[in-house]
Amino acid sequence: EAWLALVRQLALELHPRRQRSLRVTLDSGLDRDLGFDSLSRLELLRRIEGASAVSLPEQVLASADTPRDLLRAVSSAHAAGRPGARAKVRTKLAAPGEAEGTPRAAVTLPEVLDWHVLTHPQRAHVYLYGETDEPEEISYATLLEGAQRIAAGLREQALQPGQNVAIMLPTGREYLYSFLGVLLAGGVPVPIYPPLRPSQIEDHLRRHAGILGNARAALLITVPEAQAVARLLKAQVEALRSIVTPQELATGAAYTRHGARPRDVAFLQYTSGSTGQPKGVILTHADLLANIRAMGEVVRADSTDVFVSWLPLYHDMGLIGAWLGSLYYACPLVLMSPLAFLT
Repeated sequence: EAWLALVRQLALELHPRRQRSLRVTLDSGLDRDLGFDSLSRLELLRRIEGASAVSLPEQVLASADTPRDLLRAVSSAHAAGRPGARAKVRTKLAAPGEAEGTPRAAVTLPEVLDWHVLTHPQRAHVYLYGETDEPEEISYATLLEGAQRIAAGLREQALQPGQNVAIMLPTGREYLYSFLGVLLAGGVPVPIYPPLRPSQIEDHLRRHAGILGNARAALLITVPEAQAVARLLKAQVEALRSIVTPQELATGAAYTRHGARPRDVAFLQYTSGSTGQPKGVILTHADLLANIRAMGEVVRADSTDVFVSWLPLYHDMGLIGAWLGSLYYACPLVLMSPLAFLT
C-alpha cells in the first residue's frame, strides 16, 4: 500500500482532476493508465530511490511498464546491494592533443575513417557514457575493426552493393559499428528511431513499416526483441529479407570492401513524420563532406575541441553534426543516449 501510495501521489500531482477516478494497482500501465511521460517516469524513479535507499539502473526508466516492474527492480537492487547515493562523475578525460591535420583529400566517409586509422589509430574518437559513470573509450582503430566485422556479416547475408539497410538501434557502439559497416559492405544505411521500451516493439515496427517499404530496405539491423515480430514485418515490407542483430552480424569472417565514390548514396535521412508521412532525403558522400567542411569552417572546428552530445544518432544533427563532424575533425566526441542524459 505504501508503494502504491507513492505512485498515486505523483499521478495526482500530474493530473489533479483525476482525484476521484484515479485507481492505481501494481499492474496499472505507467503511460496508458497513469499518464507518465519520460520526465514523469524520471521523477518517479527519483522518489523511489529516495524511499527505497537503492540506486536503480537507468534502463529501468525505459523498460518498466507497471508499478510491479518497478517493485521488482527495487528488489533486485536490494539483492545486488546497490546503495542509494549515485556516485558523482569524477573522471577527467585526458585531452588527446592536436591531430596531424584533417582528411581533406577524402571523398567518402570510409576514406575519412581510413585516413584517421593510418594517421593515429589509437587516438580516442568517442567516449561513450552508458550505465556507469566511467566512459567506454572507442579509438579509430576500434571503430574500423567493429565496422569490418559488421560488413563481413552483411556480406554473408548476401547484401548487394547499393541495397538499403535500416538501422534501428539505441545509441551505443553497435550503432557506430553498424552504420559504418553497412557502408564498408557497399550498402546504404537508413537510420530509424528505436522504441523507448521493449513492450512497444510491435506497435513501433508497424509504424515503421511505411519507411522500410519506401526505402525498399533489404535488411533491418535492430535489437533482439524485434526478431519476435519478424514474420509480421516481412509480410508488410516486400523487399525485407532478414532482421538481424549486430551480435549476429559480428560473427562474419571476411569480406571484400566495396569501393565507394563521391556521388554514391551515403545514407537516407527520413523526416520524423510528425506532420505527415515520413519522407526520405538522399545524401551522397559528396553532400555530407561538403556540409561537414562548411560547418567546420564557420565554427573554426579543430582536433583540440571536444563535442558533447546526447542527440540520438538517427537524428540528422546527432548523426551529421555531432558524430560525423567529430569523426572528420578528430575532436573527441563525448556521447550519451537521450535516456542517459535525461537520467
